[in-house]
Amino acid sequence: MYMQNNQLMEKLVSTWADGKTLPDNYVFPIGKRPGDHAVPTSQSIPVIDFSLLKHHDREYIVQQIIQASQQFGFFQVINHGVPRKLMEETRRVLKDFFELPGEEKAKYCSVDLRKKFILFTSSIDYDTEAVHHWRDALRHSCIPIEECKKDWPLNPLNYRKVVGDYAVNLNELGSRILELICEGLGLERGYFEELSQVPLLTVNHYPACPDPSLTLGAGKHCDPNLITILLQDDVSGLQVYNNGSWIGIEPIPEAFVVNIGYQLQIISNGKLRSVEHRVVTNAEEARTTAAFFIGPRNDCRVEPAKAVITPENPAIYKGIQYADLLKTVRAAFTGQMDCALKPHMIEA
Repeated sequence: MYMQNNQLMEKLVSTWADGKTLPDNYVFPIGKRPGDHAVPTSQSIPVIDFSLLKHHDREYIVQQIIQASQQFGFFQVINHGVPRKLMEETRRVLKDFFELPGEEKAKYCSVDLRKKFILFTSSIDYDTEAVHHWRDALRHSCIPIEECKKDWPLNPLNYRKVVGDYAVNLNELGSRILELICEGLGLERGYFEELSQVPLLTVNHYPACPDPSLTLGAGKHCDPNLITILLQDDVSGLQVYNNGSWIGIEPIPEAFVVNIGYQLQIISNGKLRSVEHRVVTNAEEARTTAAFFIGPRNDCRVEPAKAVITPENPAIYKGIQYADLLKTVRAAFTGQMDCALKPHMIEA
């Protein structure tokens, strides 16, 4: 096991990246690589102020969320209730982890998804993927939180405390956002409770890259789950595909980025959109982000909600198990199919 962990650790981009070398197996094919052209940071992705909920503007906030989810599949939230200090402490401790000595990080290197905490590089499919992504990642199971924390790192010393508090706060924020979406779709209160039982925290670390035009931190994809809540740092890199072009999402220190996943697109019968996004690298600075995925158990059934189905708006998706959705999303991400949702659509 020790030898296997060390072999995995040696593959981490953060282990060998020297700021000068870009191996051939990290170079994306022409047409998939980002290229040299600059992608503008967009001011058009809505920034929604949750403090308005205290001033009886709930309906207005609900409308903003639904409109943003229809138009962009993304929005940012500010004044969301998660303490600014906790956000800053989380950013710091996550960066501190990646600065640990290799032998310390090697303890956690694994691609075994049954474990409650693993460190891996590029993707779980590293050994079979045609091109690697310029990233290392930490995957945290979060339920039940106190049990899961026992397998999280002891070093940095405050890691379990800070990241544990962060996960609890993000789970609460996610529940609030889903309740607002629930209202916007006309669903009964608490509709998402059984569909959001498995939160997962993934931390992505993108070291400085010698040639960002040739590689990606994450290739274009859509998330499979209900919603994802992302904590960015001050380095830009997240890009969203909108109206035929890529646009960058501005890092706002006190904001979270929220995006719609395929599970929610199916439940809303296509009213809300899961939109392709990708991550580009940076030649000068490393970037570290934390993505909090809110989704269901693998055996959960995912289907359009009865409340959104009418004779004029018939179901366009089949009812499926979430595990089956995960399989097609993974196949699409690794290039084995073009569209992860196509197998789950009802033919007209």
